[in-house]
Amino acid sequence: MESATAIKQYKHEFKIPLIADIHFDYKLAIKSIKNGIDALRLNPGNIGSKENVKKVVDIAKEYQIPIRVGVNSGSIAKHILQKHGISAQSLVESAMEHVQILEDYNYDQIKISVKASSVLLTIQAYRLLAERTNYPLHLGVTESGTEFAGSIKSSIGIGALLAEGIGDTIRVSLTDDPVKEVKVAKTILKSLGYRKGLEIISCPTCGRTNIPLIELTKEVESRLKLYEHLDISVAVMGCEVNGPGEASHADFGIAGGKGEGLIFKKGEIIQKVKSDELVEQLMQLINNSCL
Repeated sequence: MESATAIKQYKHEFKIPLIADIHFDYKLAIKSIKNGIDALRLNPGNIGSKENVKKVVDIAKEYQIPIRVGVNSGSIAKHILQKHGISAQSLVESAMEHVQILEDYNYDQIKISVKASSVLLTIQAYRLLAERTNYPLHLGVTESGTEFAGSIKSSIGIGALLAEGIGDTIRVSLTDDPVKEVKVAKTILKSLGYRKGLEIISCPTCGRTNIPLIELTKEVESRLKLYEHLDISVAVMGCEVNGPGEASHADFGIAGGKGEGLIFKKGEIIQKVKSDELVEQLMQLINNSCL
């Protein structure tokens, strides 16, 4: 209740939508709505009697608050779990059972999620759900783990579904700083062309590499943090073979050589400079072209 009460204060401090995740106590949902919440995650089957559900639905209608029905592999209804075990079918059936409760009160401002910690199960469940309903779907791989493994699992699960045209909103779930979740989510969307912004293109090291490619790429990435809002691609390539040719689609780029390297723009070589001047000259080109 302390958190629900604090919503009013937080809503004055930032403009992005705020969503309350409610379990068991319908009074928390009502308090959250009255204090300015923008949306609810709530499974009507676990907040008590139908009378309590109706109270939440009535005030959600009044304030025009959408509700996300969210089922994961740990919250499948027991009678469905006994019939199908943990499966795509049981996740979807459990979710649609909650949806039906809301529909019984003529409420349709609904989106649905059926997350699992298994990437394959998540993909299977959302594919099945997409066949069953036209409600918006909220994608995610739940409890995906720490930053490295969780980012990979989320990218595969969410990315595969988005590439098939399934999904309307996404959440990356990491056991780490939530800011990293947002960064991974943005990268997933950019990689599929759903979001614009800065893209770093870089090749792996190989026997042709004559520059400290890893260090240079990290330096370029660090210096470009202030330019993340720009819709540009910047390539850091290890040699002239993979440089202006393979990265010709990049807006700007550098390619290393022995003691020197190339600065290029849209595949066109702009100048040849010493290796230790590559990053500085690249930044100067970007500044002159974009700012």
